Amino acid sequence: MNTRLALHLEFDHLLRYVQRAMLITDRTRTIIACNDLAGTCFKKRRNELIGQKLEAIIPETKLHNEHHIHISRKGKRLLLHQCPMHDGHDEAGMLIIIDDQPDQLLQQTIDKYENALNQLSECILGVDDKGNVNFLSRSYANLLGIDDPNSVIGKHCTEVVENTRMHIVIQTGETEIGHLMKIGGKTVLATRIPIFQNGKITGAIGKIMFHDVDEFKALANRVQEMESKIAFYEKEMKRIRGAKYSFQSIVGNSAKIREVKNNAQKVARSRSTVLIKGETGTGKELFAHAIHLASPRSAGPFIPVNCAAIPKELLEAELFGYESGAFTGAKKTGKQGKFELANNGTLFLDEIGDLPLDMQAKLLRALERKEIERIGGTTSKKIDVRIIAATNQDLWEMTREGSFRDDLYYRLNVFMLDIPSLRERKEDIIPIASHLMQKLNGEMGVNVTAMNGAVQQVFLSYHWPGNIRELENVLERSMNVVENDGLIQMHHLPVYLRKRRSSMETDGIFSLKNQMEEAEKRAILKALEKTEGNRQKAAKLLGIHRASLYRKIEKYGIMDE
Repeated sequence: MNTRLALHLEFDHLLRYVQRAMLITDRTRTIIACNDLAGTCFKKRRNELIGQKLEAIIPETKLHNEHHIHISRKGKRLLLHQCPMHDGHDEAGMLIIIDDQPDQLLQQTIDKYENALNQLSECILGVDDKGNVNFLSRSYANLLGIDDPNSVIGKHCTEVVENTRMHIVIQTGETEIGHLMKIGGKTVLATRIPIFQNGKITGAIGKIMFHDVDEFKALANRVQEMESKIAFYEKEMKRIRGAKYSFQSIVGNSAKIREVKNNAQKVARSRSTVLIKGETGTGKELFAHAIHLASPRSAGPFIPVNCAAIPKELLEAELFGYESGAFTGAKKTGKQGKFELANNGTLFLDEIGDLPLDMQAKLLRALERKEIERIGGTTSKKIDVRIIAATNQDLWEMTREGSFRDDLYYRLNVFMLDIPSLRERKEDIIPIASHLMQKLNGEMGVNVTAMNGAVQQVFLSYHWPGNIRELENVLERSMNVVENDGLIQMHHLPVYLRKRRSSMETDGIFSLKNQMEEAEKRAILKALEKTEGNRQKAAKLLGIHRASLYRKIEKYGIMDE
């Protein structure tokens, strides 16, 4: 048996038990031993490899002397490890270990992602650090009129895509987003991104965002249309569920109302609970609206609830909502309560003193835990709601009587606003009446511009138990029966206020001075009517200075038409 055959048999026996593909060559680089796994890698039988020159089976080994060589066979990537074997001081041959499993998995992964990109119909181009194409999606190939995307692999990007800038992106390392370029007579929108690895540019990837700019323009128009609709719906939702009145809506310049407005503006900036106290008709809800609009929550909802107007058995469902099937007649989808609707906004609890005791306990729990549980629900929901409560009752006295929980009272009474009644700020009555007349003119489609002196005297002497609400009702009733001169006179007022005038005359209140003022007011109205509202001409017609006319107009509450 010759030496070569002995070595072959010895190595053959050894390699049979190795679980990796291996080849062994002699010093002439002739394969003298291998195992079946090696034959599998090169699609040959083991005995077909024995006796072959290594370069004949793996030509890459002739070109590369490195210890590790990457080769590709039948779509499979292989990694060769070349390990010289020595006999004493001389090289006796080469052990070649072949690994295909790691790169095979890598190739499978690459194939999977390439297939996914092609399935997505995206126009994508990949290049290496020299600008050579290493990936072209099928959609991009179709756009370029190329039948086989693989046919351009290895070509420089400038040979494949006209007007491309992929090679420039590799040079600059700067991302280009939304650049216009011409392809096949079409203007397209392209994005190019450099790829970095260990701080060096290893390639770039490009994507056609729109195959035609006209598509982009159409999409932009649709987006703009949708944004307009969203803005409209947001505005409508804010109008429906938002506050309607600001501090500018609160008319009056008396010291008392100025103090309350000042305090309300200060507390509006915080998230503290506010308790508004005042007689009926004083404008408690107006202040609640204004506080919300001046607060950081102004963009959120403003949800008012009248605790006295909701039946006791429905109150819990209205405040906290209910789940599907919670009770007979419940909606299948369930329903949000006022707390949920007011999330990130303000919940205004009007007539809080009429809240039943059992509901007071549930309200207190919601305020303390900042969470609610729907009727029929099994989980709690966190809420972020600011509470503004209002009452015309003495809650402190109610706590002593046991009709209002003292712990809820302290929770609500963090900051109290006491709204003065109309009789406590009589200097505001005429300005408020003038403001209400302007408002009612718009609502009723009439043109009532003033009140005569007798009406003003009655208004100033009356005690207004219904406050501003009663004043508005009186004005609306009167404006319905005013003649064409647009002046509210005594006979337009309700009977109980006309009787008030008779009482004043009996008491001597309706004096000569009042009658003279009434005559003066009528003269001013006629002069303004004749001069079509030109105050300078009216003053000249009346024979008085213009500044005097302005003072008298303000005194009598005369409004321009």
